[in-house]
Amino acid sequence: MIILLYFGIEHTQSQRNEVQCSNHDATHKLILSHDGKVSEHWAKAPGNFSKTRLVKELGSLNIVQIACGGQHAMALSRGGELFTWGQNTHGQLGLGSQTTFIPQARLVERLRGVPLAQIAAGGAHSTTVSLSGAVYSWGKNNFGQLGLGDTEDRDCPSYVEALEHWKTVFISCGADHTAVLSKEGLVCTFGAGGAGQLGHNSTRNELMPRVVAELWGARVSRVACGRQHTLVYVPSLDKFYFFGSDDEGQPQDKRKPKQLIPLPINPPVKSGNSCQENNRSQKGIKITAGVKKSFVLCEENQNSHLNGIATLTDKKVDEWISNYSSEVCKRAKMNIRLIFSSEACINGSFLQERDKHFKTSKEFSGVDISKVKRFYKNIIKKPELYQEVQKEIDNLLPSLSSSPISPENLRVYLILPFILQGKDGSSYHSLRLLAQAIMKLQPEDLQILACLCSNLETSFFKELVSLYQRVCQENLSRFIKEFHNYGPREPFKLSPDETAPLQILQMLYQVNSRTGFRVEESNFYIPDVKQIIQFCQFLNNAVALWTLSKYPCIFDAQDRMDAHRAECEFLFTQHCVLSLIFADITGTDTGAQWEFHVRRECFLQDIWNNLERASTQEFRRTLRVVFVGEQGWDDGGLSQELFTIAARTLCQPGTSAFRHFTSGLVWFPSKASGCEDENTFFQIGTLCGMALYNQRMMPIPFPRAFYKKLLGLPPTLEDLEELLPTAGRILWGILNEECDRILESMDIDFTIMEEGDSMDVVELKKNGANIPVTRYNRKEYVDLYVNYVFNASVQKPFQDFMRGFLRGCPARNWKMFLPAELQVVLQGHTAVDWHLLEKNVVYRLYNESDKTIQDFWNVFHELPEEKKKMFLGFLSGSDRIPAYQLECFKFVIADAEANNPDEIYPSASTCSLIFFLPRYSSKSILKEKLLYAIEHNEGFGLA
Repeated sequence: MIILLYFGIEHTQSQRNEVQCSNHDATHKLILSHDGKVSEHWAKAPGNFSKTRLVKELGSLNIVQIACGGQHAMALSRGGELFTWGQNTHGQLGLGSQTTFIPQARLVERLRGVPLAQIAAGGAHSTTVSLSGAVYSWGKNNFGQLGLGDTEDRDCPSYVEALEHWKTVFISCGADHTAVLSKEGLVCTFGAGGAGQLGHNSTRNELMPRVVAELWGARVSRVACGRQHTLVYVPSLDKFYFFGSDDEGQPQDKRKPKQLIPLPINPPVKSGNSCQENNRSQKGIKITAGVKKSFVLCEENQNSHLNGIATLTDKKVDEWISNYSSEVCKRAKMNIRLIFSSEACINGSFLQERDKHFKTSKEFSGVDISKVKRFYKNIIKKPELYQEVQKEIDNLLPSLSSSPISPENLRVYLILPFILQGKDGSSYHSLRLLAQAIMKLQPEDLQILACLCSNLETSFFKELVSLYQRVCQENLSRFIKEFHNYGPREPFKLSPDETAPLQILQMLYQVNSRTGFRVEESNFYIPDVKQIIQFCQFLNNAVALWTLSKYPCIFDAQDRMDAHRAECEFLFTQHCVLSLIFADITGTDTGAQWEFHVRRECFLQDIWNNLERASTQEFRRTLRVVFVGEQGWDDGGLSQELFTIAARTLCQPGTSAFRHFTSGLVWFPSKASGCEDENTFFQIGTLCGMALYNQRMMPIPFPRAFYKKLLGLPPTLEDLEELLPTAGRILWGILNEECDRILESMDIDFTIMEEGDSMDVVELKKNGANIPVTRYNRKEYVDLYVNYVFNASVQKPFQDFMRGFLRGCPARNWKMFLPAELQVVLQGHTAVDWHLLEKNVVYRLYNESDKTIQDFWNVFHELPEEKKKMFLGFLSGSDRIPAYQLECFKFVIADAEANNPDEIYPSASTCSLIFFLPRYSSKSILKEKLLYAIEHNEGFGLA
């Protein structure tokens, strides 16, 4: 038997039943039976509502907790669902509805997925606590009883940020105030304080949670709120403490003084069943506050008096596995169905021990992944049970919340991959469903999930990457198989279940990038991408590549270059087809190539004139350079020479296009007005874009920050140090300086000296000249400094450049490149393996064993590096090797006597990857002629 006192009346009830009455009036009572069914009784039923009824709309749910408010009710199911009904004049039902009265129990959707530990109802407000101590409140807030710092009502659950990481384990509501208990035994109160019910030695209302100072260090174990009073129990002292007023309704002359601070009281007990006899210091104590009276409940069961939602424990799974039988299997399946059909139950399982999960936030999930892996390792031993787990998960995934209220909701997305880590078709199917559920999340929630992933242990993060990489690999393998069997899909479109895992993998790649590449990039690559690129080239269709280019992480460096080249070839072919159609219609053939006529003596001016006259469509054509007065055919060498000379000319210190730095790098001017033409950077950008589209190099010595900006990535202090080494070292010193006095002696403020004729001082922020740099704002100062150099000061010229760049390069797959890769694509490799170059040569009417060939290579390898680079420049138009790797760089050595170069290249200044070598009898003569050809930029055939 259990003895309880409430409203001053003595009651007896079965130990397996729970009664919850409104602690604000005697009109409403909930009864929870031993089998989880809820009934309610109204002394004065509102409207046409029945006085007593079974809450049938809760169906077959097993209810584990109930709570009564002034005229509203709450019920928590074992499956983690919260239901509310009754009066809703202040939004106390949390349904987001303005309906004043809702008679039928409804699910509080906003809290779906949050693993709730406890629920509580006030006069017209409601609160809940999660297993990890997160507090949510809603409803009436005229006294600040929601703890949100204001007095506005809420009709949806709101997170009480002030209690974050406070390790809340219990909460109680009065008519208009709230009390919160932490795991360490601290008590916070907030809301109405007019009767002293907050215990702060005042009658002031509190809009934010405030610790009851008088109870500091007392380690309270129980707390309960009445209408205008609060009661707590301190087990170490075996005492109950009271504060507030319990005599509302008494005549003024008979009221007791308000108790403003906690003072000990002696609670009423039933003779023969004394709480002292049952040892109140045990966990079986439960206290409840009523309208005017409070009661003490002494339970023989020493476990928590709160029944919780279903969660999974190692002990429970071990019992399933070790004592496996048909009866155990039946019970295990029932538990599995309950837990894995519930987002909240999954989120409440596998928590980190030793209170670590109380730190759950946007940066920390509170999940112990090793527990999840241990569960998978055990459950997979019983395929019958694992199949049940997988079936329930598959049923749950489509219904996961797309707008979670808490980081605790997001645990499910970290837990399930490690439970679905099999390598069979069913596991891949489940992971695809999971990926689709993740991609339904709002962008801000995806960012939180990405942050939670970034804080996983490296081994777990790597395994997560591997799981989604395998799914993506299986998807693309299936795509390729279908291509072989049925031909290409129209129009090469991937389905949502194929793209979702790719999106997850790309998100994980971005996380990996931000955290310093803890996992090697090769873990993200998908080998089958190479076949898809080949299909696209074979079919001359780049649609699949455009789709996959959204997920550059699956491409290795060579794949990205091949994809870029394939897209350029497709756009060129597409233009040729349209040109033929246009020619048939109009009789005008625009041609497949764009002839770019340039005079060497008017080099840049002719380039700008060609660009100004060009239409948008001409940039899709293949560039063919003609140097006026020179009869040579552009087979790649002449166009490369144009870009090489253009880059060298634009970077000459005498020109006004770029600023030059001691680092040897160039950058945009702070004021574009100093340029000869306001379109200068638009034209330069166009020329650089053309180089990329035509797969040529444009070796302007830009810093790495330039390529980051092209790709939409923010430059960093490391990038500034590359451009301005001295300034970079100073800024690093400011960031690392720990002595305030030294920082003050530097006399630095939020300004920067603008280089130029007038040496203007520019403020990095408003009133920056009057803001000194200190330890507390130095990070902001450095960030603003970097931003000014790379962004704010060059905004106009870079925008002009970017517009031109996109005009000059109609392809878009180049955005897949990493900054370092794009830099190599446009600037080329400066280091050359000359022996590999020799290996790649193709001979025409020569054999590798011929004496002339052997003498040539002996002479060549003896040349200094500078002369070798000059030879490469003469041969290809640049002294650099293209990014498409030296293995792919080939040139021809032809017999100049059998192949008359005058017939093919009568007077070309660049021999376009064909080198005419006469047969010389003397090695010394060959060396002399080779040096002459290199230094005078002439081929042997012309000697």
